[in-house]
Amino acid sequence: MAAAVLHDVGYAPHLVDTGFHPLDGARFLRAVGANERLCAIVAHHSGARVEAAIRGLSDELAELADERSPLRDALWYCDMTTGPDGQRLTFDERVAEIERRYEPGSVTRWFLAEGYDELEAAVQRTTRRLVAAGLAIADQPM
Repeated sequence: MAAAVLHDVGYAPHLVDTGFHPLDGARFLRAVGANERLCAIVAHHSGARVEAAIRGLSDELAELADERSPLRDALWYCDMTTGPDGQRLTFDERVAEIERRYEPGSVTRWFLAEGYDELEAAVQRTTRRLVAAGLAIADQPM
């Protein structure tokens, strides 16, 4: 739950250091004594590895482990199926919404193209887990 609430804390203007919000947020959380797992989940949320490589921040991101777990997938799922105002979106709707907000050629658009498959796979894995747990309907768009 804490990761879902805090994953975008790095967007806060007074926390910006590298300009890469997953890393800036994770470093802030680490500095205030947050649990290392929480810091790592925040650092690696929603395909951050791909964007870090584009930004030349792979070594910095590697300071925190990427656990590649169902928890990580669930955070990515939440991030990639929720709009900026909290509205429920399908994965494809969320991708389209992000594309509308960022200019072609921007780092975010580049990252989205490069990381699309990894993001979609996390959403699909989480959807399967939700269906298996009886928390979602198999043919419902996610």
